[in-house]
Amino acid sequence: MAQWTSAIGPAQLARQLQAQQPRPVGAGLRKPPAYRALADGIRLLVLEGRVPAAARLPAERELAVALSVSRTTVAAAYEALRGEGFLESRRGAGSWTAVPAGHPLPGRGLEPLPPESLGSMIDLGCAALPAPEPWLTRGVQGALEELPPYAHTHGDYPAGLPALRQMLADRYTARGIPTMPEQIMVTTGAMGAMDAICHLFAGRGERIAVESPSYANILQLMREAGARLVPIAMAEGLTGWDLPRWRQVLRDAAPRLAYVVADFHNPTGALADEDQRRQLVDAARSAGTVLVVDETMSELWLDEDLAMPRPVCTFDPAGATVLTVGSASKAFWAGMRIGWVRAAPDVIRSLVAARAYADLGTPVLEQLAVNWLMATGGWEQAVELRRTQARDNRDALVAAVRRELPDWEFHVPRGGLTLWVRTGGLSGSRLAEVGERVGVRVPSGPRFGVDGAFEGYVRLPFTVGGPVAEEAAVRLAAAARLVETGGGSGGAEPPRTFVA
Repeated sequence: MAQWTSAIGPAQLARQLQAQQPRPVGAGLRKPPAYRALADGIRLLVLEGRVPAAARLPAERELAVALSVSRTTVAAAYEALRGEGFLESRRGAGSWTAVPAGHPLPGRGLEPLPPESLGSMIDLGCAALPAPEPWLTRGVQGALEELPPYAHTHGDYPAGLPALRQMLADRYTARGIPTMPEQIMVTTGAMGAMDAICHLFAGRGERIAVESPSYANILQLMREAGARLVPIAMAEGLTGWDLPRWRQVLRDAAPRLAYVVADFHNPTGALADEDQRRQLVDAARSAGTVLVVDETMSELWLDEDLAMPRPVCTFDPAGATVLTVGSASKAFWAGMRIGWVRAAPDVIRSLVAARAYADLGTPVLEQLAVNWLMATGGWEQAVELRRTQARDNRDALVAAVRRELPDWEFHVPRGGLTLWVRTGGLSGSRLAEVGERVGVRVPSGPRFGVDGAFEGYVRLPFTVGGPVAEEAAVRLAAAARLVETGGGSGGAEPPRTFVA
């Protein structure tokens, strides 16, 4: 019986491999043979989870044709991977990827490290901050006081608690977008909202236009739903979207859905201006494309003098073209798994009906906690605390990276939680691999692209500050030196335990 559970085609694997930058060769060292470079490239893809474990690889002849190399080169690379434990083969079943004993199984998203690993590893993989106390505790206590009437019901509210739907509708109305509770569905985080939207609007094989780069976990969710991703490059710097390109793609490709982050884009930090928002809504409406707008970062402006543009749904108040996704996870705490969708009432009814076959509803206690915070003013005070934390962390991280890695390039965003960094010609994938061994976990650029794009980037979140930010930059610089010299293929010095 074959041991592989998925397969990767020769063209797809070739695109991912060809997007990788070659490993630098240290002084006095010879360039590695072609088979070794190929084996190293496949190993990197497996270690990052961009080619999953137990994925069947193309036959030697097929991959040789796709890469324009000899079959002997591919055969030698496969043999090297088998010897290192990254490939298994069986006559008649082909070859499939594996992870050797002692290596953690890589995730395909950006899962946070378990708490027990944080003493020796600085985790820059997940853009999430600790809870803004005392507001988490106060919110839960308030929820417990309001729980008894709900405890006498069955507890299933597929559209969300009526009180929270009304609260969210009122908050949109206060922002200048008249909204009824019938236009709101509460979900289990923004990921739950996106999962429901993708299943309703984008069946297997449907096109979804996405920013390039875009949020890695959403891209993976769409891939696993069977969508065909159509990447559209972001404009230079922090200037938002390339509208001529968006209009062309929406007109020519006619995607069923488009997914965008207008407010402090993840990962670049870009903020789309009001005119761009209006134009994109018009282009989506003309193309018949449903525009999904991720607002999870919208409350995280960090510069006090920044005037925020109006929400994208301002230009489609009925919600027929624009579906808005919000969440408590970024503005408040990732452990508060409350998200929501704002859309036209008929869209909400369809989402609720489809949800019955997934999770039935969102936890009542957490909904009550969010509602309590929003009703009492605790939400605003907690978010202000979150802004202060993120602002201080951003400034500390920027200063530390500029000091330790002066060749790295980035634009400092005015909000959000992420810094998108060009790594001075180094491979982001190799930096991520070596970084794990010197005690800093960082996601490489290709996680945020399609088919291996953005190899020369990493994403750094504003999740650490002060001495921890300085130590993170020191460890990143150590990883960069190893990559620059062609080192890091063997064991690196183990990271020392760091106490903030």
